[in-house]
Amino acid sequence: MRDIQEIRADIASIDEQIIALNRKRMQLTEEVVEYRLSVGKKIFDFTPVEEFDFRNATVVFQGVEGAYSQQALQEFFGADTESYHVDTWREAMEAITGGKADYAVLPIENSSAGIVSENFDLLAEYDACIIGEQIIKIDHCLIGLKDTELSDITDVYSHPQALMQCSRYLKEHSGWELHSTKNTAGSALKVQQDRKKNKAAIAAKITADLYDLKALAEGIQNNTSNFTKFIIVTGKKIFRKTANKISLCFEIPRANESGSLYYTLSHLIYNNLNMNKIESRPIQGKAWEYRFFIDIEGNLTDGAVQNALNGLEDVTVDLQILGNYES
Repeated sequence: MRDIQEIRADIASIDEQIIALNRKRMQLTEEVVEYRLSVGKKIFDFTPVEEFDFRNATVVFQGVEGAYSQQALQEFFGADTESYHVDTWREAMEAITGGKADYAVLPIENSSAGIVSENFDLLAEYDACIIGEQIIKIDHCLIGLKDTELSDITDVYSHPQALMQCSRYLKEHSGWELHSTKNTAGSALKVQQDRKKNKAAIAAKITADLYDLKALAEGIQNNTSNFTKFIIVTGKKIFRKTANKISLCFEIPRANESGSLYYTLSHLIYNNLNMNKIESRPIQGKAWEYRFFIDIEGNLTDGAVQNALNGLEDVTVDLQILGNYES
């Protein structure tokens, strides 16, 4: 039997060869990237631009006036941006892929309640591109009619994520019946339209002012540092040359085999790329099979990124670049 140090030396020698070959492959990939750019060819069907032109843009968001999505929209694009709202996130995606709107704003993750799973699934389903993200602080209020008191409340309405984010406060009032709605601002609108003192909504304080209601309690979320990340998506495959974050999704063939995910992600390791997020979502119609969503640091013009994407394309199914944008 050979000595353990000798075996380890052989392993280290093989690792050095792998690293050297990988560096050579990266250099060749960089040459391919430079060639594509020099002749004006797109990189993975994406076009790099210096800046985005938001002039005369139309932006769609889910909800009604006063929704958190609208607040994110105004912070990203500006308060004077032309916008309109739809009932569902799917309708927002259809609007940008069908040309009815230039951009859509979708919530993707909350710092307390986690990911908005439906929007992850929509990103995989629709041929859309993330071009930016906007994070806003979420301060939930309990909102009711102006002549309502806390003792009057029997029913509370809000989006399921907002109900989850305020679970501790709601447990203190266990006699209240909770009702899920499509969005927080819509729940405030319902309270205004129903005109019943026993009904309240969980929404932003600005929504109370908008619908002539009052805040019965403020800051009722579990976490005072409560933030929601929104993504800005469009039907065009574009990215800024200064973008530093790439979102991808893919399926893994034979995902149940030992080490399959590690082998797939090794293409990031060998190219010295940092992965700062990974999520999985069940694939419809395929029991116990999953689609993986990952965020990595980098730009689509980087040689290392190109090399990793080429490698991932070889070992995954339905690799999609969801966008390259600034974090």
